[in-house]
Amino acid sequence: MTARTPVPTRPVGTYPPPLSGLYADLALLSEDKAADGKSVVNPPADKPSDAYEQFTAPLDNGVRGGFDVHIYHDSSDDEQAKYARQLRERIRREFPELRMYAFWTVPIGPHPLAMFEVNLLTPAQFGAFVPWLAIWRGPLSALVHPDTLPPSAPGGEGEDDDEGLRELRNHTECALWMGERLELSTAIFHKMSEMKRQREAALKA
Repeated sequence: MTARTPVPTRPVGTYPPPLSGLYADLALLSEDKAADGKSVVNPPADKPSDAYEQFTAPLDNGVRGGFDVHIYHDSSDDEQAKYARQLRERIRREFPELRMYAFWTVPIGPHPLAMFEVNLLTPAQFGAFVPWLAIWRGPLSALVHPDTLPPSAPGGEGEDDDEGLRELRNHTECALWMGERLELSTAIFHKMSEMKRQREAALKA
C-alpha cells in the first residue's frame, strides 16, 4: 500500500451552516439524558428524514448514483489480487442490483493502485453495502466518495460550476475511507479546472 493522504489544511470549498433553513430560528435542544443516563433525549419528528429515501442535495439521485466505492489491491501481491477478485465475484452474486465495473490490474485516473468500482444508487443500497464491506473488505482499502451535481443541474446546489473543483472535493474532503487511506493523484482534477478556465477565456476573447 502507498502512503497516507495528508490531511488538507484548507478546505477546497465552503460549507453552509448546518442549522440553516428549517432549523435556523429554533431554540437549542436540551441536554436531558435518556433512561440509560448517557444518551440525550431527542424530540419526536412528524416523519422520518427524507434522507432515508433519497440522497440529500446535491448528491446525484439519478443514473450516476450518489456514491462510488473504489476497492483497491496491490497487483504485485498475489494474495491481495486473489482476494480482490473473489470479493468482486461475491459482491456480484450477493448484490446483483449494484452497478459494477471492470477489474483493473493497473492504476487508472486518480487512483494509485489497481481497483474495481461499485456504484450506490440509493440510500438503501448505501446502508446495506457499506456495513457489509466493512466486514468483508479483508486486507483491502476502500474509498467511498460522493457524486454531486453542479448547481446548474436539477437537484444541484451551491455556486461553483467547476467540475474539477467539485470532483476534487468529492474525492478528498467529502470522502470516506475503510482501511489504509491512500494518496490519490489529484492533478487530474486541477487539470479539469484549468481546462474550464481556458475554455471560458477563449469564449471571452
